[in-house]
Amino acid sequence: MQQHDVIIACDFKSAEDTFRFLDLFEEEARKPFLKIGMELYYAEGPAIVREIKRRGHRIFLDLKLHDIPNTVRKAMAVLSRFDVDMCNVHAAGTIEMMRAAREGLTRPDGTRPLLIAVTQLTSTSEERMRRELLIDASIGETIVQYARNTREAGLDGVVCSPLEAGMVHEACGREFLTVTPGVRFADGDVADQVRVTTPARAREIGSDFIVVGRPITAAADPVAAYRRCVREFLGE
Repeated sequence: MQQHDVIIACDFKSAEDTFRFLDLFEEEARKPFLKIGMELYYAEGPAIVREIKRRGHRIFLDLKLHDIPNTVRKAMAVLSRFDVDMCNVHAAGTIEMMRAAREGLTRPDGTRPLLIAVTQLTSTSEERMRRELLIDASIGETIVQYARNTREAGLDGVVCSPLEAGMVHEACGREFLTVTPGVRFADGDVADQVRVTTPARAREIGSDFIVVGRPITAAADPVAAYRRCVREFLGE
């Protein structure tokens, strides 16, 4: 799989809305890499994953599993039957849980999708983390430690904000993937995210994949917005 790319967050409420959006890209030589999150998956179930895959898109199934290790292992064994390219868990579930996730996701032939772990959500500020989660370390220190735990568990990378991608690579190595939401165009609205940057700056800092939702899906011309994002992030 290409190790740098733009992933469009398909945060739609129905298959109808999703396919109306994807039909805009029918003439694109590059089939966009897509993220299917909880809203769409819970609305449409496995059928939406199969149909989007049939259309030739790579898929990041973003369900953020976080439960006891045995439950996560069994759930990942079910997800391993889907032909997705990437899926995830919460790093806060501990190294044991992440190892269980990797075991469950690995098919009998030894293959599996990329497996990454969420460090801290891009909507979480350091002040909220300290006050509400009672984590006294800085947000940077917390994310780096979660990334180290993720690497120790044998996963492929983490979800973090682009602002932390460089420090994650410094701590865990260049091959350890950083998948970064919280990307907005310089002239765009940050909405409910607090740790954000632009596509070009995300690549400079060290993001391997950027996840972009509303700046593309809510744009007046989504195809043009996607092309702009690819151009700024990949230089294409």
